[in-house]
Amino acid sequence: MNEKEKMLSGYLYNPFEVKSLAEDRIKAKTLCHKYNLLSPAETNKRKALLKKIIGKTGNNFWIEQPFYCDYGYNIEIGENFYMNHNSVILDCAKVKFGNNVFIAPFCGFYTAGHAIDVEDRIAGLEYGFPITIGNNVWIGGHVCILPGVTIGDNSIIGAGSVVNKNIPPNVIAAGNPCKIIRQITPEDKLKYKKYKD
Repeated sequence: MNEKEKMLSGYLYNPFEVKSLAEDRIKAKTLCHKYNLLSPAETNKRKALLKKIIGKTGNNFWIEQPFYCDYGYNIEIGENFYMNHNSVILDCAKVKFGNNVFIAPFCGFYTAGHAIDVEDRIAGLEYGFPITIGNNVWIGGHVCILPGVTIGDNSIIGAGSVVNKNIPPNVIAAGNPCKIIRQITPEDKLKYKKYKD
């Protein structure tokens, strides 16, 4: 098993040992750099460049500048996807976003982790565990999603949260570490309707 195969399989691997991984990172970072330098008004160019960066996209998606990732090809985004300014995706493992996902500014999605053993860590070994964000998820500003986390459909993650464990569907969760605050209920729709009126 080569280093890239180890990376994609969740084993410890050395990201600097294989020339192809370094080249993949440079390619993605160069494309992100070009994307971040485009005028905000150049919407068609921006969308076309994002399609070169991201491994799989829907038709309706938007990522505000600046945006950074490691490889790009390990990222999948669904329909009606929106990511606000200054977000980072460390995608040495798969990062999959469902449909209707809204992400506030300064969010990080980190599949990468370093070895616990000090000698392995000093040797540069790291691992990557996938992150999965379900459909209809809203993630508040400055949220950090750690390796291996799944967030269930319809859930909301409060601003400033550090998500180190799976979050089930249909809940509001927040904090460091992120914990479930409560279920989302039909009454929430009524509260919002009353607020609007």
